[in-house]
Amino acid sequence: MANPSARPVGHRPLLALLVRLAAGLCLATMFVLIKLGSQRGIALPQMIFVRQFATIPVLLGWLAIRGQLSIMRSDRLGSHAGRAMTGSIGMVLNFASPILLPLAVATTLSFTAPIFAVVLSFLFLREDIGKWRWGATLLGFAGIVVVTDPFQSSVPLLGVMVGIGAAFMVAMISLQIRDLTRTENSLAIVTWFAIFSSPFLLIATIFTSWSADPVDWLVMLGIAGFGIAAQILLTTSLRLGSVVSVIIMDYSTLLWATLYGWFVFDAWPPRSLWLGAPLIILAGTVIVWRERIRSREKPSTVVV
Repeated sequence: MANPSARPVGHRPLLALLVRLAAGLCLATMFVLIKLGSQRGIALPQMIFVRQFATIPVLLGWLAIRGQLSIMRSDRLGSHAGRAMTGSIGMVLNFASPILLPLAVATTLSFTAPIFAVVLSFLFLREDIGKWRWGATLLGFAGIVVVTDPFQSSVPLLGVMVGIGAAFMVAMISLQIRDLTRTENSLAIVTWFAIFSSPFLLIATIFTSWSADPVDWLVMLGIAGFGIAAQILLTTSLRLGSVVSVIIMDYSTLLWATLYGWFVFDAWPPRSLWLGAPLIILAGTVIVWRERIRSREKPSTVVV
């Protein structure tokens, strides 16, 4: 009989933390390039299209090298198409957020996705939330109020709405992905997302003029490269360690965003961020912790 306490094959918790840390750095770098691209006049649809289209050959090549192209077979193409529709809206909001907001503020608002996921799980999945997760949700919303500083208006209202909308869409997409992962591989989900969304994003670029500046193309390819690297690193971290152990490293993105904002844009986050960010981070941590506890407390389906 197998030892139930044995670690999964390939389980390397320290390496998982380092990989997750690198993923956060890649995401922060991608957001810096998005902001720089916008300042250079690159249209948002072009940045998003290049980001998505570049994913297709890279991930298909990655799967081919590993001999895993068979995971692309799917009987749920309709579900992949639906995920691509919501995912495309989410990408527009996630790209627009760092353009409209200081990097650190946009990053902090992105941490509210688990909070919205709790609310959506209650509304659509009828999950029993419990006092711990409801308390964390209220704490997270309090953090949003503090960060956005509605009485002093130190943060642009449109940017706040876009940043919160981006987090909400991530929560919506997480429910779709949770359903898809019952039958589909995570890398296949990402690849199908790129395949289905790229044609629509290409149509959106028709209404903008493409840049011929080589530096602009380097910026767009950098956005794509760091975004793809982040996806691969995030997936790899979950193979090397558990979700609960690595998720805390996601908050390191705030450190990278703060440093980038300071060194690249000479912008320091508002004081309200330092008061509200700990509330949002604590709320997200509690939600993840309770999810882990709930998964352990689920009764066995074996009849004894």
